[in-house]
Amino acid sequence: MEEKVSLTTRQIELLRKLYKEGKTIEVHTVEKTQDELAEELGITRQALSNHLKVLKELGYIRTGRGFIDLTGKALELLGERKGDVFVFVKIEPTKRKHVYDAIRKLKVRRIYRVTGDIDLIVEADKTKLDEILEEIASLDGVKETITHVVLETL
Repeated sequence: MEEKVSLTTRQIELLRKLYKEGKTIEVHTVEKTQDELAEELGITRQALSNHLKVLKELGYIRTGRGFIDLTGKALELLGERKGDVFVFVKIEPTKRKHVYDAIRKLKVRRIYRVTGDIDLIVEADKTKLDEILEEIASLDGVKETITHVVLETL
């Protein structure tokens, strides 16, 4: 059973401030020990530790007990983060469930069901745009797609 925790007004205020001022970052987490990584790379644990320290200081990784996170900066360096894309999708009302199920199977970041002139917003990586648009366009029930490529995060 979940224990009910009571937060003070100040703690809630602090959480809201942190959320409001925080920024979303993309990370890829590796859950391996340094011993395992050193062995796989064929280097000593001490050498690995030195490399990790430099990468952490430069903002490419974050580390903690039992994990290493690659930051968006590292992904960009590796050519894995080419930009974000939002695909707005209009769907025939009678075919929504079928389209929702099919889009859930695609390799996308997030899918938002929304109100208004469109039915879904599909968030994806630009490197997969052609493949995603082809898949979505081939779905029975998709009436229209509108694509927006993010140029910059302000």
